[in-house]
Amino acid sequence: MILHFLIHDAAEMPGAILEWADNNHFVTTFTHLYRNEKLPGQDSFDNLVIMGGPMNIYEYERFPWLKMEKEFIGEAIKAGQKVLGICLGSQLLADVLGSKVFRNKYTEIGWFPIFLTKEGVQSELFRGLTFSVPVLHWHGDTYLIPERAVHLLRSEACPGQAFSYGNNVLALQFHFETTVESLIKMTELDRSSLVKSNWVMTEDEILKGEKYISANNQILFTLLNRFFRQD
Repeated sequence: MILHFLIHDAAEMPGAILEWADNNHFVTTFTHLYRNEKLPGQDSFDNLVIMGGPMNIYEYERFPWLKMEKEFIGEAIKAGQKVLGICLGSQLLADVLGSKVFRNKYTEIGWFPIFLTKEGVQSELFRGLTFSVPVLHWHGDTYLIPERAVHLLRSEACPGQAFSYGNNVLALQFHFETTVESLIKMTELDRSSLVKSNWVMTEDEILKGEKYISANNQILFTLLNRFFRQD
C-alpha cells in the first residue's frame, strides 16, 4: 500500500506518521508543493495525507499551486481513497467539501485540551479513546463542519477541531504527529507568532510540552490503524 503525503512547508513534516507507516509496511511517497513539485497521478497511490503549513487556503497569488491541490484532493475523495488532513490539511478538506474556512476568533498556538463531541463519543474511530493530556495546536484559521460530515472534537478556543466524512475522510486541526524534532523546528521557524495570550503559549511553555508527545503519538497510532486499516 502506498501512502502519499502533500507537504506545504519544510517545518511541518509527517513526524510520527512515518514511524507508523514504516511499522505497518506502507510505502511512502511525497509531493513537496513549496518546491513546486508536480502532483502525481491518482493511480500512483492508495491513501493520501495532507500536512499543515503556514499559508491560508485562499492565498492563491502567493501560492498558485493551491488551486491545483484542491482539485487533486477532490479527485482523491471521489475516487474513494482514504484522505487524512492535518491542520492546514483539515482546512483544505473542509473547503473542498464545500464548507467555509475563516479566521478563528482566537489564534491557538500551544498545548491545550481537546474534547469529544456527542458525535465523537459515538464514533468508531474514537472508540475507547480518552484525551487526558493536551495536544499541540498551531493555527489561526478554522472551518465550519461540512454538510454531511461528523463533528468529532472541539477545544475551548475553537469548536471545529476534527471531522470525518463518509468512511474515507478524516480531518484533524491539531498535531498528534508531533515529535521532539518537529516541535523544536516549528518553534524555531515561527517564533514571531508566539505573542503570549490566553491561547498562545510562550516558546518555553511550548517546548516543555515535549512531555505530552508520547501519549499523543499513541492516540495517533490507534487512529491511523482504525482509519487506514479499519481495525
